[in-house]
Amino acid sequence: MNPQQESNADEFSAQIAAAVAQYGAVSGELQSVLNAMKAKIRRLFVGSEVQPLFITGRVKSALSFQAKASRRLQEDADSAPVLEFPNPLREVHDMVGIRIIVMLPHEIQQVASLIKSHREAFDCRSDREKDIGSVESGTYGYSSRHLLLKTRNEPTVRRFQEALGKNVVPSGNFIFEVQIRTILQHAWSEMEHDIRFKHPGEAAWNPQIDRHFTATSAMLETVENYFTDIDELYHRLNGYHDKNGLGAAKLTGEKIGEIWQTLLPHVDRKRDDDWSWAAELLGAHGIDATWQLVGLLDADVVREVRAALDHRYSPGPDRLLDDVLLWRFGKAHIEKTSGSDLRREASLSRRLIQMNDYRSSPKS
Repeated sequence: MNPQQESNADEFSAQIAAAVAQYGAVSGELQSVLNAMKAKIRRLFVGSEVQPLFITGRVKSALSFQAKASRRLQEDADSAPVLEFPNPLREVHDMVGIRIIVMLPHEIQQVASLIKSHREAFDCRSDREKDIGSVESGTYGYSSRHLLLKTRNEPTVRRFQEALGKNVVPSGNFIFEVQIRTILQHAWSEMEHDIRFKHPGEAAWNPQIDRHFTATSAMLETVENYFTDIDELYHRLNGYHDKNGLGAAKLTGEKIGEIWQTLLPHVDRKRDDDWSWAAELLGAHGIDATWQLVGLLDADVVREVRAALDHRYSPGPDRLLDDVLLWRFGKAHIEKTSGSDLRREASLSRRLIQMNDYRSSPKS
């Protein structure tokens, strides 16, 4: 470093020390800003479809503020370094930070959209996904949605700005950061932060540690995908049972196939998409709505039918549906679906006898 650069460094040190001292003096006002922002954000979710698991926040520590205020930029080896944040108390935007933790990845978008839609409360100045670079490069790592929000005429902000002194106009406008993560992303980032940033050193950046963090990030993404599938399946099934909603949908061959593949995907060996015979069997008993078929294909009933008939092979959908209807309606099923087919009538009668014997036998 040449004498001119050294002089700059000394000048920066004094400037940074003054900023850090002033930051410590106004930390109480920043805490009030944080409390007000948490309360305002919590109110946004009252009556909302999406509900965070929890909302937390922090005021940047003096040590962390000093580290950020000390950042220097240098265009090339011959140029003098400059401070990245010459006025850190006005230019550092994460002095106040709020974290919103949700259950599933799709809720991140819902939360971000909800916050951004309340323009009367906040002006969103930036919205970025911290993992977008990892996704595009095919790697894994830190994941979080970051919003920079600007307050509007906030009283606690004005008090903070008044505490800074005459050089700052107490406008009530202030930029702070909101991070939105899933619970698994949060756990991963807290673990990484604890090892790599709370206890910095060469050991924290060992290639083996880096490899393990990458592996766990990939595994957590897989787990989140499974949780998302579970959530989607639950809501679909819940809808099927809703007699006034999705459950009221009339049964068609296509709908029967969809329901079957949702409830019994392991029993689907049809070589085609023709579910017309299944529709005929159901129609014979007046079963024409989604909720009725879902109730018929109860998992316990399917297990009982399998045990009663002791199938030598795993039956396909048409045969299993036929057996479930026979279990449910007995002789009425034979009468309504056999017609003049004596072979079918005899087969159904034999299976019904097996079912009745099973029902009457003592269960261990």
